Amino acid sequence: MITPAIRDNPYPYYAMARQMAPVIYNEAVRAWNVFTYEDCRAILRNHEVFSSDPTKFIPELQRERQSMLTTDPPRHTQLRGLVNQAFTPRRVAELEPRICEVTNELLDAVLPTGRLDVVEHLAYPLPVIIIAELLGVPAEDRAQFKRWSDVIVANLGRDLISQEIPEEVFAVQEEFIAYFQEQLEDHRRHPRDDLIGALLQAEIDGRKLTPEELLSFCILLLVAGNETTTNLIGNAVRCFLEHPDELARVRADLSLVPSAVEEVLRYRSPVQATIRIAAEDTEIRGNPVRRGQRVVVWIGAANRDPAEFPDPDRFDVTRTPNRHLSFGHGIHFCLGAPLARLEAKVAIETLLQRIPAFARADQTPYEPVEGFIMHGVKHLPLAFDAAATAAV
Repeated sequence: MITPAIRDNPYPYYAMARQMAPVIYNEAVRAWNVFTYEDCRAILRNHEVFSSDPTKFIPELQRERQSMLTTDPPRHTQLRGLVNQAFTPRRVAELEPRICEVTNELLDAVLPTGRLDVVEHLAYPLPVIIIAELLGVPAEDRAQFKRWSDVIVANLGRDLISQEIPEEVFAVQEEFIAYFQEQLEDHRRHPRDDLIGALLQAEIDGRKLTPEELLSFCILLLVAGNETTTNLIGNAVRCFLEHPDELARVRADLSLVPSAVEEVLRYRSPVQATIRIAAEDTEIRGNPVRRGQRVVVWIGAANRDPAEFPDPDRFDVTRTPNRHLSFGHGIHFCLGAPLARLEAKVAIETLLQRIPAFARADQTPYEPVEGFIMHGVKHLPLAFDAAATAAV
């Protein structure tokens, strides 16, 4: 049973698991669990043996639309090649002025009050606005956009662990699909320069994305481009509150922000786990894994493994090297990593520039986000001197 307390602080459990049972089969959830950096990295790299496509083994999941996250080569390679044409580093870099603008607008709305819930007022709306604008979603539809995302994320991993997929997930997917079918049709009639427009035009070897692949990618962007960044920004502020000496180092030298973001990704990974399916009979650390069995790759545990990270429970904003697995590894390395890093960098820099000092507004226990895949908190209220905050 993964309790809220364990979800909020799973690291003592991970340490015990790495030492006593680095690879263990859990009968309750019918899955192998892997906790060491070496094993997790090897599994993520070996897509031929450890598949990302659950529908090969669990026919009930055919109802779910697949994306690049849940496909294997050669289809994954084709999809990735197409999407790379639309989601280029240049397109991401060009977003920085807009990310800065949105961040300042969000802070302008709350700084005069002297109270700021980092999650509610900044970490939650910022990535939603940016990804919605990227996809060409009108401002008035953002709340609906977020609701869909919340339902999907709250149920991430439940399908592969229990094989029971709540009907609410299917209902939300159908709403989302109907919405984006209209968006895609409108883009075909009235082409414009946003991400959907770029995806409609992208092709490789004369092949374009099919309508289903376009919809699947929109769902992927909705979730991966939204919830993970919300948790990354929230976790960053939490880390600074819990490690004031490191916060002071970053305040004194904002060039440390990118390195600090990497350490947050390692220390409090927004994504704690991912799941693979054994495509053939194999072994993990001498344990026989049968074809079709699930393997939970505990990224959060791998990122605290002392075999890879010296003094792993120390939060160090200058840690080098820092080969964390928070964006995955191998062919499924997160395509949105540059955008997540950029949004977190801008949000943290702006927050530190505009608020000279802040503290937790209260000491009530943190309420962790739902599910075991994501790691973050639902609220993080700060108190500060409103008169001392800086205007843009």
